[in-house]
Amino acid sequence: MEVRAYKDESAFAVLKSVWNKLLARAPMNRVFYTWEWQSTWWNAYEPGELWILACYDEGVVKGIAPLFIAENQLERSVQIIGCVDVTDYLDFIVEEEQMAEVYAAFADYLWDHRREYDGLDFCNIPFDSPTQRLLPDLLESRGFKTLVEQQEVCPVIDLPATWGSYLSLLHKKQRHEVRRKMRRIQGSEKAIDWYIVNGRYDLDEEVTQFIRLMAASDPEKALFLQNESNLRFFHAIVPLLQARGWLQLNFLTVGEERAAAYINFVYGNRVMVYNSGHSPESYGDLSPGIVLLAYNIRHAIEQGFAYYDFLRGDEPYKYRMGGRDTAVMNIRAS
Repeated sequence: MEVRAYKDESAFAVLKSVWNKLLARAPMNRVFYTWEWQSTWWNAYEPGELWILACYDEGVVKGIAPLFIAENQLERSVQIIGCVDVTDYLDFIVEEEQMAEVYAAFADYLWDHRREYDGLDFCNIPFDSPTQRLLPDLLESRGFKTLVEQQEVCPVIDLPATWGSYLSLLHKKQRHEVRRKMRRIQGSEKAIDWYIVNGRYDLDEEVTQFIRLMAASDPEKALFLQNESNLRFFHAIVPLLQARGWLQLNFLTVGEERAAAYINFVYGNRVMVYNSGHSPESYGDLSPGIVLLAYNIRHAIEQGFAYYDFLRGDEPYKYRMGGRDTAVMNIRAS
């Protein structure tokens, strides 16, 4: 095994043709690990020195560690591209059939080049990832001191086969609330509808309307959107994922007005709730956000998805709607 380090943006061009193909053969595959997400995030933020490691076996890429080195007044830390905000899951991309050899090669390289940094800080690693299972021990055996801690949770619904079966999973009170809110909005004097943005819609206009609702729904979201890097990333990633068929931007309308919206990612066997917005002042009494969420869950069941993933955060509504915690971990080493 040979590990090569790519330290400038040409890495994305060099590895583009093999990146997603390798990801398809990896044990963990999320939209956040794709070439599209990783390269777009880097172009938007560039928070340090690029340090992408690629592991080759007889000239064939068997592993990619999409890393960078972040520097502050205290230390230089190696992180995974996407860490920590904006991206909910992160990981190494490793050929499943050669995991042991590839992780060992990466551990060797990190140890041999430890003078280039002060520590490793790998965030947002899924608990069931081989990276969390294998890498800490490999680092320890080479002389690192490691610390593995739960960083946060991602509530996930294991979707049943039918909408009725899903409702039966909810607490009795919550099941009643979901049904009541759906009946109430359907009984509104104004026409109620919802739609998923596709090629018939002007994507730029729909994104503008989503940003408006997102900012209106929460002061923290409004502040997030005032950051130029965040807004630049958002405007870049949405059309790219839409073109790949991985985006599900949808709206609930009351009359002719958009009252709530969700941006979901549809990738593999799961739907992932990335962000949302609604108009609390105009239609708060109709609970448009929860109703649209219920429509989204029902649609995911009808489309045969296995998981409905709320991504990072332990907001109460995620549990009321049936989410069960899965952990994401932080691996540190020095």
